[in-house]
Amino acid sequence: MKAIASNPTIDRPQVYVLVENRLVRETLIRLFQERSDLCVVGQGRSAEAKDVLNSQCNIVVLDDLNTASLLGLSLLDEFKPPGAMGVVLIDMQDDEEQFLEAVRSGVSGYLLSNASASDIISAVLAVARGEAVCPPRLCLALFRRVAQTASGKPGQIGRGSMHNLTIPQQQIISLVAKGLTNKEIATQLNLSEFTIRNHIHRIMKQLGAESRYEMVKVVNAFGYFGLA
Repeated sequence: MKAIASNPTIDRPQVYVLVENRLVRETLIRLFQERSDLCVVGQGRSAEAKDVLNSQCNIVVLDDLNTASLLGLSLLDEFKPPGAMGVVLIDMQDDEEQFLEAVRSGVSGYLLSNASASDIISAVLAVARGEAVCPPRLCLALFRRVAQTASGKPGQIGRGSMHNLTIPQQQIISLVAKGLTNKEIATQLNLSEFTIRNHIHRIMKQLGAESRYEMVKVVNAFGYFGLA
């Protein structure tokens, strides 16, 4: 993980490049550094996402959906307000479920593998302005999902998925409901914080929940575990 020497200004988005492939990462950094309206403040591999929270960046560019999900959960743990850090995912697939999962993780920019350098620059600047970027077909999928939810049609959440929760997952949900952070849960269960984040990510996906709050709300709705 490296911080990149720069002369940031208030007006320029502060970008952190978090990409696994070194060649792609260095290419993106050069691309951003050539712009007078962007400032690169750090770079690293996808697995080093936790260090981004200690940086002054307001835009993260990465290429891994799981990392984006963990970063989103970390932002919740840090009590960062929604939109405090924009996330742009690149090199993604034209897959509706993958895209919807990215949206649930807090991603604002979603670019496919055929995106050009100009597309990436435009997406970063758009997300920095508080806008969202995604392919039109996937945007339509998001509209359909919102409409389905608003109409009250059954979603992915069901009693069967509740009964499939493991004992450790039930314990984690109970602790989340009490307001504990991932770090506090990890300490209480004698597990790593990374393991807790992965568990919560899988639980949310299994229940079709879009946030920690909704995860607990869903469990309460089924009268499961006696959570208050």
